[in-house]
Parts: sequence; C-alpha cells; structure tokens
Amino acid sequence: MKKVIIIGATSGIGRALAILYIQNNWLVGVTGRRRELLDSLQLEFPANVITECFDVTKEDNIECIKNLTQQLGGLDLLIYNSGYGEPSPGLDWEIDKTTTAINVQGFVEIVNFTFNYFVLEGKGHIAATSSIAGNRGNSFAPAYSASKAFMSNYMEGLYLKAVRLKLPIYITDIQPGFVQTKMAKAERQFWVATTGKAATQIYTAINRKKRIAYITKRWWLVAKIMRALPMFLYRKIG
Repeated sequence: MKKVIIIGATSGIGRALAILYIQNNWLVGVTGRRRELLDSLQLEFPANVITECFDVTKEDNIECIKNLTQQLGGLDLLIYNSGYGEPSPGLDWEIDKTTTAINVQGFVEIVNFTFNYFVLEGKGHIAATSSIAGNRGNSFAPAYSASKAFMSNYMEGLYLKAVRLKLPIYITDIQPGFVQTKMAKAERQFWVATTGKAATQIYTAINRKKRIAYITKRWWLVAKIMRALPMFLYRKIG
C-alpha cells in the first residue's frame, strides 16, 4: 500500500484529496490544526487514515512529520496544501507575518526535510499548492502573491536538484485559480472550480508526475497572459 502525507487536510482541497487517495487504497497521513476535523476523517476511514495534529507555524514540524512517517511505515508522496492569504489594503504586518510563516517558513521546513528523506530513500514525490497569483505581484495582498511565487521557485529548484542528483524524485507545483474555498476572497471571480473538481485534477496531475499543474487546466492561459503583460498595462489591474 502506498503512503501519502497531506499537510492541511482538515477542509477544502486537502480533505477532498485525502478522500480521493483513500478511495484509491492509499494509506493517508493527514495533518491540520483542528483535531476534531482530523478525528472525523479517521472515524470515517479508520483503515486508511493516520492523523497528526499540528500547526506549521510552530517549532515541531519535523518531529511531527517524522512521527507520522513512522506510523505510516514509510512515505511515497508529500502534498503541502497548507496555505494562508488575506487582503491587505493597508499593508497589515500581522497578515503578512502569518502569510509568510505558513506559505514560506512552514513550507520550506517541511518540504526541505521531505526532499532529504527522499534522497536517502532514492525516490519520492513532492507536490505543493502555490497559486496563479504567484505569477505577478499583487497590490491587494502583496505577501500572498510573493509567498506563492517563492513556493513555485523553490519547487523548481528542487526539480533541478533532483535532475542533478539523477534520482526519481518528482516535483509537482500546483497552481490553482479560483476554487470554492475560504481562501477565495476576490470580489470578482471567474472560472471557479468546486473543491471536488480541483482535487480530481490535482490527483490526476500528480499521478502523471506533471511538473506544473494549472487548476483548472484553462488557468494556464491566465498565467501566460499575466507573465506577458507589460507593467504599464499590468499596473491597472494588479
């Protein structure tokens, strides 16, 4: 039985992904801050779920991942789905601090440890949920778009490192557009996907070992346009 750890699986895309992997007979380690939501998933699927309740902004990330990996009896895939973002029109430091703690510090600590674990194992797969927003800066939530760009660049660096090491360690950068979760706070939204549809496309992209997955697939066009727009045009919408 293959083993996956999903960081941030208490609700939304993470929980939908956990159920997909359970349905496909994976042993699933789920993490999150809300113990009651983790317990409800384990009660629903007791044979396939192991839980570890922790907050990625604290100082025990590596010990928690080690413990969860030991309980699973190994690890084939890690999905970092924990994320945070709030509009910050006044450039609120508390918002920026929390955003970087989750999207940068917690992300790097867990993914760094897992990559080194896979190097020792000689194989593995890491997927992380960044965002279409990471393709350009954003005046409404500067720390959010910057942190998601950091995630994408870090994942690209790990991909290149795996290539240099000549190891079958696969890296998938998941870049969603709008999905029906609490994270989607923009006033004007389009091409909005349900969590079920997003999770299904993410699951398929990971199975195909894609390096970048746009969720839903049509969002690749938005990413391409965002990167191509000259600043004198982008500043009117960014």
